Amino acid sequence: MAPMSLPHAILTALLEKPSSGLELTRRFDRSIGYFWSATHQQIYRELGKLEAEGLIRALPAEQPVRGQKKNYEVLPAGRAELARWTAAAQDPRPHRDPLLLRLRAAAVVGTEGIVADLRRHLDLHRRQLAEYEEIERRDFPPGKDSPQDRLQHLVLRAGIDLETFWTGWLEHALAEFAEIPDRDAK
Repeated sequence: MAPMSLPHAILTALLEKPSSGLELTRRFDRSIGYFWSATHQQIYRELGKLEAEGLIRALPAEQPVRGQKKNYEVLPAGRAELARWTAAAQDPRPHRDPLLLRLRAAAVVGTEGIVADLRRHLDLHRRQLAEYEEIERRDFPPGKDSPQDRLQHLVLRAGIDLETFWTGWLEHALAEFAEIPDRDAK
C-alpha cells in the first residue's frame, strides 16, 4: 500500500470501533477530519478498496434487509498493514499554504484586499483554536491518562499548538501591515 493516509485513517477508526460507512463519515466529520479530511464519497470508495484488498470485511447482518447499512471491521491483514505503516519512517512534508504564496506575490503586485483576508483567516483560526480547547476541556480532563487517551490528546495538542501558532503569526502579520507605508503602491 502506498504512503497515502486515508486508508490508514479508516483502518484506525474501524479498529477503534467497527462502524458503518455512514457512522464512519460522521466520525470523520467530528474528529479525524480535524487533521485528515476526506469527503463522504472518498470514504465510501476507500471502504470498497479496503474490503477488496482483504483488509476489512462487512460484518454479517443479523437479519438480511435490503438497503441495510454494512458495518465494517478490520481483519488481521488490515491490522498488520496499519502496524506496518505506523512503524514506517516518513519524512516531514513541506508546508504549502496559498496564503503565504499570496503574501509573496503581494510584495510584487500590491497588497489590495490581503489585509481583509488576513483578518478573516485570524478569525477562522481563533474559532478553530477555541473549538479545540473546548474539546480538550470536555474530552481530556485531568487524570484521563490511559496510553490511548494520552496519544489522542497528543494529536489534539498538535492542533491546539498549530492554531496558536497561526493566530500569533496572523496577529504579527497584521501589525506588520499596519507599519508598512503605502502598501498598495506597486
